[in-house]
Amino acid sequence: MKLSDYVIEYLADLGIKKVFVVYGAAIGDLVDYFTKTDRIEYVCTLHEQAGTFAAETVTKVSGEIGATLVTSGPGGTNLLTGIANCWYDSIPNIFLTGQINSQFLRKDPSIRQVGFQENDIVSMAKPITKYAELVRDPNKIKWVLDKAVYEATHGRPGPVLIDLPLDVQKADVDPDTMEGFTGEDLMPQYQEGLDEAVNLYLDKLNESERPVLFVGGGVRLAGAVDDVLELGRVLKIPCIPTWNAVDVFTDDYEYYRGRTGTYGGPGRNFTIQNSDLLLAIGSRIPGRITGGVPTSFARAAMKFYVDVDKANLDPALQEVPGDVNILCDAKVFTKALLTEAKRREIKPFGWWLDKSQEWLDKYDTVLPEYYDLKGVVHPYVFMRELSNQLGPDDVIISDCGGNVVVTYHAFKTKAGQRLISSNGNSPMGYSFAGAIGACYAGVKGRVICIIGDGGANMNIQEFQTLKNYNLPVKTFIMNNHVYGITKAYQETNFGGRFEAAGPKGYKPPDFVKIADAYELSTETISNNSEIKAKIKTVLDHKGPIVCDVNMHEQYRLEPRIFGWNTPIEDKYPYLSREEFRGNMYIDPVEGWENPAMPQTVHDASGNADP
Repeated sequence: MKLSDYVIEYLADLGIKKVFVVYGAAIGDLVDYFTKTDRIEYVCTLHEQAGTFAAETVTKVSGEIGATLVTSGPGGTNLLTGIANCWYDSIPNIFLTGQINSQFLRKDPSIRQVGFQENDIVSMAKPITKYAELVRDPNKIKWVLDKAVYEATHGRPGPVLIDLPLDVQKADVDPDTMEGFTGEDLMPQYQEGLDEAVNLYLDKLNESERPVLFVGGGVRLAGAVDDVLELGRVLKIPCIPTWNAVDVFTDDYEYYRGRTGTYGGPGRNFTIQNSDLLLAIGSRIPGRITGGVPTSFARAAMKFYVDVDKANLDPALQEVPGDVNILCDAKVFTKALLTEAKRREIKPFGWWLDKSQEWLDKYDTVLPEYYDLKGVVHPYVFMRELSNQLGPDDVIISDCGGNVVVTYHAFKTKAGQRLISSNGNSPMGYSFAGAIGACYAGVKGRVICIIGDGGANMNIQEFQTLKNYNLPVKTFIMNNHVYGITKAYQETNFGGRFEAAGPKGYKPPDFVKIADAYELSTETISNNSEIKAKIKTVLDHKGPIVCDVNMHEQYRLEPRIFGWNTPIEDKYPYLSREEFRGNMYIDPVEGWENPAMPQTVHDASGNADP
């Protein structure tokens, strides 16, 4: 059979049902085979980047491998942002690129280019893939595909890229005689002495007073969501998710106690910062979580870290060194811990659960005065009402920038919901295309796209994809007419000199008129009083619809940590870990409840800078 036919059949054998495609001559043979099979189909986006975002989201929602197929030259380079998304969020995707005929490939790196649209996409993609290969020998295609899939799905998952010259695509191959890749030499290594680590943690748990269970996106990648939820119920301790896991520990989970990081959220980081024992599963604890003084993160806590990536457990490379670093798959570890925890008597932490719940209730991000705003929509009020109206089967895709901060601040998740963004690379324009991908991921409920006006401009051509396939995406454009998070940054760091963020250097178009041109249904929300009824109208609409939400100049985000020389509880005096041990600074200083009050920021030396 022709090699191009074999490749598409191979993808179908993996269970891939949709491949996102932007056509070009260098993939003509590959695309043509879709006319000869009903096992797999292509979906055309209008830009290669959008195809990658869609494939990424298929995997995030369904757990199945996503695939993108594009042509040579600029087709391949347009993949790079999406490949980076998958690299940083550990998403197993297959990227296939066409390449010019082998005879026209440059023979030496000193030659810049020989063939038209020749491009060394493999070298460009290698730093952000687990495996990238230019196929020169047609008889090695099974080995290359096997290796790519193994790399993408084993250990810490990630993207792979296969580059296929035209002459290689056209070559005849015999599937029965080709050798495959076994993967035995790449089996992931796990922690020796896992039982000892589990027992040590449980010993320390019964010695602790303020334990916290902290989980990241690695929990879902490992298929450990149900196990982690059970673990929280067995240990009965406060549970906190990273942004990549907000749909693991949802707001209605009985031991949920808020979100954490430089943008905090309900509860204002108090629970994790007051902890004395921290178990982190599947999170690398990055700077967005720790704040600008990493050593202050959960400074009184003995820290147990569980990760499948050995580099994340190297104390020399960790932002916040762990006291006990456990190299293990999240599911393997959680099951081992559950088994042992059920055999033991775990001390109660009732007062600690009550105190952490008190913080969560008292320090909500959606303040009563936000509802009094006239003539414009307050973003936090809008987001809270949207979360109120969405159900457990709905999938919410959020973009980047200010709108994603508001989402994670104000959206209350429900068990069964998925709330997804591309958090590691965080490109503008992700959620338009991500919502398209979600429509092909077996979603039972509605697909909601949340995007800012800045992001909406980045992949606005995908309005046509919504129209072409009649995808019932409900798109809410949080339109503050500026690059909101950029403007807030400039307000803090550059004395309010707003350059290239709006209105100078940036002004969005009339999105309703643009959506009308694509023959999409539209709606607008102009003020707080309309929010509830208009959201219901949009959600009840049967097909794709775009709603422009007027949030003009509403770009300030609260709570947030000001500056990168502060802990994530900058209302406290800065204390070292040793000074903090044995003390618990429970209540914030007077005035925390009012975000408009002047902040007192403490640097690492303990000096106050009003």
